[in-house]
Amino acid sequence: MTTLAQDLRYAVRMFLKSPGFAGIAVLTLALGIGASTTLFSVVNGVLLNPLPHPHPEDLVAVYSSTPGFDHAPSVYLNFLDWQRDTQTFSSLAMYRNQSYNATGSAEGERVSGYQISAGFFSTLGVEPILGRSFRSDDDQLGAAPVVILGGGLWQRKYGSSPDVIGKSLTLNGISYIVVGVIPAGFTFYGHDRDVYTPIGQWNDPSFRDRRISVSARVIGRLKPHITLPQAQADMDVIARHLAAAFPVANKEAGITLVFLKEDIVGNVQPFLLVLLAAVGFLLLIACANVANLLLARSMGRSREFAVRAALGAGHWRVIRQLLTESVLLAGLGGMLGLLFAFCGVKAVLNTLPGIIPRVEAISLDGRVLLFTLALSLFAAIVFGLAPALKGSRVDLMEILKETGRGSIGTRHRLQRIFVATEVALALVLLIGAGLMLRSLSALWRVNPGFNPSHAITFNLSMPSSAATTSAEVRARLRRFDDTLGSVPGVQAVSVTLGSRPLIHDSSLPFWIEGRPKPANLNEMPQAMFYLVEAGFEQAMGITLERGRFVTPRDNENAPVVIDIDDAFARAWFPQENPIGKRVHLEEFDVQAEIVGVVGHVRQWGPGTDQKSAIEAQFFYPFMQMPESLMRMSADGVAVVLRTSGDPGTAMGAVRSAVAKNDPRDVIYGVQTMDEVIAGSLAARKVSMILLGVFAALALLLSCVGIYGVISYAVGQRTHEIGVRMALGAQRRDVLRLVLGEGAKMALVGVAAGIGAALGLTHLMANQLFGVTAQDPLTFAAVAIALTLVALLACYLPARRAMRVDPMVALRYE
Repeated sequence: MTTLAQDLRYAVRMFLKSPGFAGIAVLTLALGIGASTTLFSVVNGVLLNPLPHPHPEDLVAVYSSTPGFDHAPSVYLNFLDWQRDTQTFSSLAMYRNQSYNATGSAEGERVSGYQISAGFFSTLGVEPILGRSFRSDDDQLGAAPVVILGGGLWQRKYGSSPDVIGKSLTLNGISYIVVGVIPAGFTFYGHDRDVYTPIGQWNDPSFRDRRISVSARVIGRLKPHITLPQAQADMDVIARHLAAAFPVANKEAGITLVFLKEDIVGNVQPFLLVLLAAVGFLLLIACANVANLLLARSMGRSREFAVRAALGAGHWRVIRQLLTESVLLAGLGGMLGLLFAFCGVKAVLNTLPGIIPRVEAISLDGRVLLFTLALSLFAAIVFGLAPALKGSRVDLMEILKETGRGSIGTRHRLQRIFVATEVALALVLLIGAGLMLRSLSALWRVNPGFNPSHAITFNLSMPSSAATTSAEVRARLRRFDDTLGSVPGVQAVSVTLGSRPLIHDSSLPFWIEGRPKPANLNEMPQAMFYLVEAGFEQAMGITLERGRFVTPRDNENAPVVIDIDDAFARAWFPQENPIGKRVHLEEFDVQAEIVGVVGHVRQWGPGTDQKSAIEAQFFYPFMQMPESLMRMSADGVAVVLRTSGDPGTAMGAVRSAVAKNDPRDVIYGVQTMDEVIAGSLAARKVSMILLGVFAALALLLSCVGIYGVISYAVGQRTHEIGVRMALGAQRRDVLRLVLGEGAKMALVGVAAGIGAALGLTHLMANQLFGVTAQDPLTFAAVAIALTLVALLACYLPARRAMRVDPMVALRYE
């Protein structure tokens, strides 16, 4: 310990003597360690940390499955059968999204909610902080309406009052009694909710039809010691029994199980691992840079090491001293890196919500701090060992005679290796960033099937009750259309339900009239459906290819018609004109005549639409919606409109007009279609930006490394350059000599980087669009650009070499 204290004191004195060197080394390491720690905190929170529930390893997402679609929503009656027959789950619970207009105790507002079955919170292991959870008798048709409040709404609306239990809350015109409050920190799939209501009280007839899915999902908790394969086998037996008992609705229908954490995380793992690998490369470049600095510094300390050796210092004693200095540098870099990581995590929390799941779990916790400590020690070993070994080997006689020129070539070889490694790693990062840039550029050029410019969408909720009729709803919607149509700047408006591009998707089974009818619902093809009004074509800017679009004449008293998209036409009418053909829509129980063909809308976004199992689309007149659905639409419909100017500015006039039409109407969820498209590309954009930042830092560090090595080499070869110039060498010859040395290091690094990139870029293939992982144009452009930048870094020391005075150089030593 005494020797260690001496080594530390001496290391501090050496750094104080060379504050510029110490500052650059610490800052370089801090950049690498800070970036690595920030990315690891994201990976730790999203992928490594367990879900915040008791025994999270037992929680499972349960999906219905049909051929070609493994993760379909579940049907309520099937769910009840699963609950009754399962042998491997201790509990199963159903939930579905449902928003409400909350009125009665204060100013009305739109609140988010879940309809849940009675076992939802107990399955997750969540206890109310006030009151109770739902009981099985609450979760029945005809039971007294009860509600559980989310902690956020409890604090916002009731001031965290404990007297809230037993109070009433009016949701969509129905008075609910508050029976419980859930903790404010509770989130599910990254979202919190304001209210929770019993799903079993929902009296919509389609909810209890085995043929119809209403976007409800199921979670379950496995019994102790039950594995997922055992549970899957159990549910497969149940699925076969249901298929035999209800062949029309459940034939070929299965059940798919996936751990809840995997379902929440989704496909974000490859995205995060690519970024973690990129930041690992950046850390290695930083280590190589610092190793070069230490190596150059150890060459300047050759006389010191020789004197130490002459006084009896052993080989390992010198190594220990140099490693102590490296560890001290790494420790200082790690502490500064933690400060960078703290700022980086704050930036991540402000940037990534909505892009990756489980953002709320990201923090600088104990595991991240241990990672930073281990990373700092690793960095100290990586960048400190080679310079220490090199610096400890000195030729005592040569050094003491101050004639070390014969060993210059050997000493520079390791520096050249470090620089070539930096260039290779930087090239891999630059190629990755280039591929992401080209991919994002290709995505922006994709035609989404509609014109997002000057288009805006929002949700509308109108006052309603159980006595509201479909005729009343239609009359209100027509008044709403007339009101918005008179707003200055509004060019087209349409109420819509069903699918909305990049926001919501809904599908319906169908079959073509005049062709064999499929035996059951599961054998029928599916198509995405849009419930639209006459203004939808203009408001969304979709293209009409043949026939006509929906018009105001297609009302509740007219024959049912639909428009189909060109994907529908290609799939089902490849060699014939679809206009005039009839399609039977099974769940609407209507026959609709095709009156037009429109361009295909990329429902899932520019880069993912072609991967969807359902591509065909049809457009159904809103006013011809079945009566039961029309009554329900009062609770919430979507609206799309097109304006002549900035749609965001026009929303002020729209809100005023809606308030004058009916002050009880609520507008929420306002988004321009440009924002919707940008949101669908947000994850790719963030990935490209992060890779670009890492690549830029890598390029900067590589250039600094090349500059440092060439500059040091020029200083060491001043005598040689003077001799060459005295013997007749021209300045261009000296320029060629110095640039040639830099070019060799750059080209070796570029060659190695291209080989590494060819092997590694396939890992990000699923992140790309419109470009291959081995795109030759990107590889060539990045290689050329990196080589030119490396030569530019060599030019400054080369200029200094050209200005060497031969007479001064010959007296240099």
